[in-house]
Amino acid sequence: MKRISTQRHGLVKAIQQFFPSHFFCHLRVTHKNTTLWLPQRIVFVALLLMWDAEKTLSDRFTAARDLIKGLFPKWRLGKTYQGWCDAQLNYLSAIQPALAKRLRQQMQEFAGQHWWREGWCAFAADGSRVECPHTTANKKGLGCAGKKKTGPQLFLTTLWHMGTGLPWDYRIGPGTASERHHLRDMLGDLPASALLVADAGFTGYELLQAIDQLGLSFLVRVGSNVHLLKELGYVEWQGPSTVYLWPEAQQDQEPLVLRLLVLTRGKQKMYLVTNVFDEAVLSQEQAAFFYEMRWGVEVFYRSCKQTMDKRRMLSRTPETCKAELHWVVLSIWLLGAMSVSAIIARGGAPLSWSVALARKQIRAAIRDARKSRGRGVNLLGRLAGAVKDSYERSGSKKAHDWPHKKKEKPPGAPKIRLAKATEIKKAKRLRKKVAS
Repeated sequence: MKRISTQRHGLVKAIQQFFPSHFFCHLRVTHKNTTLWLPQRIVFVALLLMWDAEKTLSDRFTAARDLIKGLFPKWRLGKTYQGWCDAQLNYLSAIQPALAKRLRQQMQEFAGQHWWREGWCAFAADGSRVECPHTTANKKGLGCAGKKKTGPQLFLTTLWHMGTGLPWDYRIGPGTASERHHLRDMLGDLPASALLVADAGFTGYELLQAIDQLGLSFLVRVGSNVHLLKELGYVEWQGPSTVYLWPEAQQDQEPLVLRLLVLTRGKQKMYLVTNVFDEAVLSQEQAAFFYEMRWGVEVFYRSCKQTMDKRRMLSRTPETCKAELHWVVLSIWLLGAMSVSAIIARGGAPLSWSVALARKQIRAAIRDARKSRGRGVNLLGRLAGAVKDSYERSGSKKAHDWPHKKKEKPPGAPKIRLAKATEIKKAKRLRKKVAS
């Protein structure tokens, strides 16, 4: 393969804008194959693997290795996919947090005014399952989520920044993993005073208490599985929208004081709770706006699975499946960061980013590099044009009734009742105890 000038090629330039060579210096290597698979080399191969259109991982690896040999002729690389795979498994626990932290820092730098929406730094949380091959190892190590006709799966929980339309953090577990536990594990990386928006899967006393104790705000939908109390009297300033979440199992702890909002969407009513009580800070209209924007994290999952064709992992063991999904998320996150930063730099709106057009541009850059062309290609400039059409849709974009379409029943109304006299007395004693 003809050697390509690394300094001039737009593909390398775009990646190194976010992950420059010196970024990898602090990632220490301690394993025997360090001379071949250093962290920077592992990352470059992983990104190309995920962006490539080849059908198998081994074919993608061969193509990625050949391309990198042309881009970085002085690099010594291992020859086998298995060797790269073993190396990335060894270093992933150090590489992944560093890459995610770097992307978060870059997002804060290029977001500008888009860091905020309606005066809030808002994030949506949601989870989704990803299919894995039906190998013996995957069946044993990942299990099944309990639904009919499902095999080995991974569960991905993502925090999605509403201002830039990009991921902020994520966690991966087996298909039976808890999205609540995943979210709780990610709370420490949220900015101070962030607003967390989530659907009815993220209710629960322990989780909402943890969010509140960290000084974060939340707006969460509640359904018929949630029991709320009114007129408990734990706070003196309670009003008509004040409710309490105080399950019997947690009545040795303080009740969670919440504000109940009821939104109407056609004939359907949605019930949300928040720990923001000032309507001037979070109005009913803002709450509706943010809950509607929460759909962006669903679009992110659709982009991963459909647009980027990653609905099913290709690896044959639980460890390699998890690693593959890590690289799927990180590669799309980086592609989004490159695109959105370029769009903002041109004065565009970050939510106009088109994943399909960005995929087209990144694959064109890869093809150019393979053909020893495109030295002067400005990939970031091209990604700045990867925006959605501005036309107004005249009809519904609702999907047809296809076999795998989810038909989940929307959450019902929460169970709300007046607090009993015994509960009021218990709350009063607890308040005195806390005050003393």
